[in-house]
Amino acid sequence: MKRILYIGLLLILSGAANAQNRFPRPDFESGYQYPDITYAVPNEAVWTSVDILLLVLLMGIVAWAVLRKRTRKPILWVSVISVAWFGFFRSGCVCSIGAIQNVALAGVDSTYILPLSVLLFFILPIGFALLFGRVFCAGVCPFGALQELVNLKNYRLSKSLTTVLGMIPWIYLIFALLYAVTRSSFIICRFDPFIGIFRLGGDLGLLLFGALLLVAAVFTGRPFCRFLCPYGALLSLFSRVSVRKISITPQSCINCDLCRNACPVDAIRPPYENKVKESRPQGVRRIVGYLIILPLLVLAGAFLMRSVSSDLSRAHKEVRLYDLVMQHEANPQGAPSLELEAFYGQGGTVEALTAAYEEIQGDFKRYATGAGALLGLVIGFTLIGLSVKRTRKHYEIDRAACVACGRCFNYCPQNMQNREETTARTPQ
Repeated sequence: MKRILYIGLLLILSGAANAQNRFPRPDFESGYQYPDITYAVPNEAVWTSVDILLLVLLMGIVAWAVLRKRTRKPILWVSVISVAWFGFFRSGCVCSIGAIQNVALAGVDSTYILPLSVLLFFILPIGFALLFGRVFCAGVCPFGALQELVNLKNYRLSKSLTTVLGMIPWIYLIFALLYAVTRSSFIICRFDPFIGIFRLGGDLGLLLFGALLLVAAVFTGRPFCRFLCPYGALLSLFSRVSVRKISITPQSCINCDLCRNACPVDAIRPPYENKVKESRPQGVRRIVGYLIILPLLVLAGAFLMRSVSSDLSRAHKEVRLYDLVMQHEANPQGAPSLELEAFYGQGGTVEALTAAYEEIQGDFKRYATGAGALLGLVIGFTLIGLSVKRTRKHYEIDRAACVACGRCFNYCPQNMQNREETTARTPQ
């Protein structure tokens, strides 16, 4: 609503400005000069400061709700505010997810100026994850908040399927870093499925993809957050070692299974006592085998990515231009494209373009090798994670997967009993 009012106000102001010039100005002969008419526009620095303050405030509210009060209602209000402000009013920018690329580029390019606001949007949620877990994902991120608000059912997906899909955010993150540090493309921003929804327009394919994700979010918890979001993958890494740990109840768990059924992202692990079918030595040997295979996976990933680095480099505009120029030089009779006309019209030379091409190819070989090694690590650690079977006597929260949505709190009988006792002790 605020965005609609804001747009309406701008239309009224622009209409008033046009109304002032509907008739020709009088032609004075005295040499009178009309003053330039300027219109005040909102200061973007002010909006950015509000964004950062609101980001910290909302994450603080979520941390207070899940760690102190164990209640979900404040998180729902945070979700509504986030979708309204960061989503529709601010059109999804600045985005902590897309800030990954800016930070990565600034790390390799000293000439790139990283805006302070982008750096803060990248660092602050990570800092909160180290302290309190993934409170940013709970409802402060407009993408996660939008999915949370439309979620009605929680159909559980199989463990094998979620394991395979759970590797996609890491793969997405690795390729986003690769294309950012090679100055090729910001693919996270380019293929963002929700920006078109927040901006009420855009690429039709991405709009349909975003709508499909929202439909899926109605029936299963947060498909984008779980199976696509690269920033969520980073936050899951830091939340593993968070200082404060989210717990379902301060009381002893009675293993009722209600919390696990309520969790939309399958982040609550059931008891695993006396269910291990293999002996401990067998399990240890399997994990050791994976640890031996891990370096081979890393080397294989590095080799494969390096071997296809030339194909990957075609995402860079200079490489595409080089291919066009080489084709034109080999067959100059064909009609030149607009890119070729611009290249030759600006005095570009084949020698300078070739030097730039070779430099880009070198960058891609180097960075693609590192990206492949990381892909091998992701696959290896996923296999190791499947092999580790720690004994659990009660239901526990998987801190890496938990998005701090608070759904489990209201389903726990121990929490309900604790609230009833607190209410009974409170004087009327």
